[in-house]
Amino acid sequence: MRILGGVVLLFAILTSCKDDKPLERTDMDNIEVAIVEAPAAIKKFGFDLSNFKVQQDTVKRGDSFGELMLQHKVDYPKIAKISQEFRDTFDVRKIRVGKPYFILKSKDTTEAAQVFIYENDRINYTVVDLRDSVVAYKDKKEVKYVQREASGVIETSLSEAILNQGIDYNVTNSLSEIYAWTIDFFRLQKGDKFKVLYKEKYINDSIYAGCEPIEAAYFEHNGKPIYAFAYENDSLKSIIEYFDEEANNLRRTFLRAPVKFSRISSRYNLKRRIRYYGNKIRPHLGTDYAAPIGTPIMATADGTVTESTRRGGNGKYVKIRHNGTYSTQYLHMKKQKVKRGEFVRQGDVIGWVGMTGNTSGPHVCYRFWKNGRQVDPLREELPKAEPLAEALRPDYYTYITPKKNQLDCIQFPEPTDSDEDLITLNQ
Repeated sequence: MRILGGVVLLFAILTSCKDDKPLERTDMDNIEVAIVEAPAAIKKFGFDLSNFKVQQDTVKRGDSFGELMLQHKVDYPKIAKISQEFRDTFDVRKIRVGKPYFILKSKDTTEAAQVFIYENDRINYTVVDLRDSVVAYKDKKEVKYVQREASGVIETSLSEAILNQGIDYNVTNSLSEIYAWTIDFFRLQKGDKFKVLYKEKYINDSIYAGCEPIEAAYFEHNGKPIYAFAYENDSLKSIIEYFDEEANNLRRTFLRAPVKFSRISSRYNLKRRIRYYGNKIRPHLGTDYAAPIGTPIMATADGTVTESTRRGGNGKYVKIRHNGTYSTQYLHMKKQKVKRGEFVRQGDVIGWVGMTGNTSGPHVCYRFWKNGRQVDPLREELPKAEPLAEALRPDYYTYITPKKNQLDCIQFPEPTDSDEDLITLNQ
């Protein structure tokens, strides 16, 4: 009976045409069934964009969040609530020219803004949901991390060797920071080599979004190999530092230079003839780093600012006392950023390169005191930071073993011929 009922139902469906003419078997074979699929939802920033009218733009000079919202029919109370109650999440005063934003508007005739999305950078964004009660929150796009290994042989400069390998330029900065205490980057030699392991970030599997900090590196300078491995030596403070294969900290208590990517225009010299003073012999008790006006000057070590003033030929300068043994001074600044009595950390910007005082060109004169006497910092054996604690070393050695093996297996590219022997990082 169940089979008979099905036959009757099928017959009824097939005979429900306009002319009530039953379909022959051959007619049934020629029927084409059109399957219409609903359009796929366009997902972005956690929203289905097909539900909105979408406007995409960038912040223009003179734009303000309030004006943008008023133009898109958001009332004053909501704008005021966002600016007052969500300042920690989205400070409306700090939207920057050139930053992309999206406005998701209603599809009705009002086309009122319902969601505002501000892209802080390629990965991070801020959402201001204007529907019902206002909500603001931060989020990030899904990121894919790809392991990258690269190497290079220096022929003209570190930056060129890195760019020749198609490596992110930020790796140049990272390498110079990792080895800032152990390698004199102002005296690199042709044939110096490096290898690096790091991760690249991609959005939607294809859009490059920068790179992560270097995980492991190898730098061969003057034939001396120096390994570097990133390791968290203080899990409570989430402090990551770089150690060599014997767990020695690559950091020193002093940076080798107070500026990045500069050149030494004049070294510490007790018998130097100075053109500014009529080519007479006058001791030069500092090391001059030539750099464009406005280049940031960094404190080379932690310490307390004892002077931040202007005086005679020194021009505007800052002096820092690091401990009972060491002090440093930074001359000819365009402007100081710190005041007397402030405590500064190694790498903090304390001022900018200028030409104040007696100087024939923009540079910072870096002076270094040890036990009250000015000495040449480039000849000093600077004190090292503490090595990795003994209790952490077994785990550290286990962690770095595969990374060291991976570094050792990376091949160097073949160098090209060049007549340059002395390499500098001058850009």
